[in-house]
Amino acid sequence: MVPPNPDSSAELRRVIQMELHILGTSSARPTGKRQVSGSLIHCDEGIAVVDAGEGFQTRYAEQRKRLKQFEKGTTLRSSKIDVVCLTHGHLDHTWGLLPWMHTMALDRRESPLLILGPTSSDVFDALLSGRDIPDSAPSAELARQIRAWQALGATSEELGYEVQWVLGDVHSNRWLDISLSGQSIELDAMPQPAGWKKNRLQPLGTLHTVPSCAWMFESKGKAGKFDRLRAAELKLSDSQKAQLSSGQDVHLEDGTSLKAAEFRGDERPVKRVVISGDTAEMSEQMSSLSTLDVLVHEATFLDEAQEWADKFLHSTSTGAARTARACNAKHLVLTHFSARLKDANIPLNEAKKVLSDTDTAVTSAHDGDRIQLSESGVTHLSWNGDGWSA
Repeated sequence: MVPPNPDSSAELRRVIQMELHILGTSSARPTGKRQVSGSLIHCDEGIAVVDAGEGFQTRYAEQRKRLKQFEKGTTLRSSKIDVVCLTHGHLDHTWGLLPWMHTMALDRRESPLLILGPTSSDVFDALLSGRDIPDSAPSAELARQIRAWQALGATSEELGYEVQWVLGDVHSNRWLDISLSGQSIELDAMPQPAGWKKNRLQPLGTLHTVPSCAWMFESKGKAGKFDRLRAAELKLSDSQKAQLSSGQDVHLEDGTSLKAAEFRGDERPVKRVVISGDTAEMSEQMSSLSTLDVLVHEATFLDEAQEWADKFLHSTSTGAARTARACNAKHLVLTHFSARLKDANIPLNEAKKVLSDTDTAVTSAHDGDRIQLSESGVTHLSWNGDGWSA
């Protein structure tokens, strides 16, 4: 699907609705070929970062360099990044956030940045009432990290651009703005990135050893393409065309009625991408989804290590496949592999067996891969060191 010339590439980019850049596919520690978690998802309204583990800004800069060299016209400018979505507080998912924020300050960022993440109900209630974070909260509780980062300069005043820190008790859908170090304000709803109208973020509670969630990116469906040729053939006026285009029927002087629906092509459906973070398989809010275009799901352990997956509330490759089956995912992307894993084809083959009687496509991710969603479907572009290939 990768076009052979720049003109074709530009044409492809016009129909891409979302593009996911996977910048880290290892689990708790990096390997020679895989780094820890961190991804970006690019839509027509901006860019969202999902997790930012150790060395995130280096990997982000490397991906931008690759695009400049091999995919001219495609950019990931930091000024377009509107939101950071953290799945949980383990450091392999968060440790790169603070230095990257300081780098953006050095680069004189001006646009606001929204940062979202999950917390527990106990911590939520404590922060809301002005009390300290409970001693019972785990060391990887996001609220602990955010308060520490704020003390190290992660505030709007010190960075020079607006930062909104928001934590959510995801299962109860309660949201708290903790942007001020000594004050917390309850919000009516989870905020969306500034200026986003056609795309929405939604957290999905997951099951892990600390408060955690997956993140769903959903683009609104679009009306089908207006039939301008037919309108021209009928010699309709500009006002009549505008009326039909807006969904209103037109009644001509000769008594003929033109139905607005007949001047539209097929509706372009909603697109949905879910990125899981760390979780046991079949977490309720993910597995209960009715349909999904892409599920990017952790597969830390092989099937033979189900006992370890259960103990640490992670997933096996077959567990990821069972989750994909439950939510009718069209494409499953496996990621977050244990550092002990030497061959990603092993979990890939395990997952494929579970889904062999379905139409779900299954691929395994490598650092630098891109997942494209267009009107024609999903394409997994693998980074091969000298460009991308399908």
